[in-house]
Amino acid sequence: MKFFALVFSTCFVISMAAMLPAQADDHRSMAPKGAALYFISPADGATVSGPVVVKFGLKGMGVAPAGVEKKNTGHHHLIIDAKLADFNASIPKDKNFRHFGGGQTQTSVKLAPGKHTLQLVLGDHNHIPHDKPVVSKTITITVK
Repeated sequence: MKFFALVFSTCFVISMAAMLPAQADDHRSMAPKGAALYFISPADGATVSGPVVVKFGLKGMGVAPAGVEKKNTGHHHLIIDAKLADFNASIPKDKNFRHFGGGQTQTSVKLAPGKHTLQLVLGDHNHIPHDKPVVSKTITITVK
């Protein structure tokens, strides 16, 4: 009888623990309060010639290459004409999601003539946005 009581109480504790809120974002690096990501250039609403030079600005954190786990650091990702769907997962890598895992703070991109949206997202050593994501305002530019 004691065996069944022990099994029942163990199952009860496990089931109660499963009902507690999950510690979401355990895999995400924390961002310090006040961290900010922004575009140095181009300016929102600018009309530019290609290739477009994009300069990244970061306040309250440092830049470290992908794969280097260091507190209060990350590396840049440039999102072109898209939106990041999941801030809890690794940032995709394709023509719309450009990675700068070497620690780069600017780039030159070829964009077709017309309007384009740009946004910056800081990723941690695993390309995952920080807990409280560090993102820039989305800007719109026109390429001549």
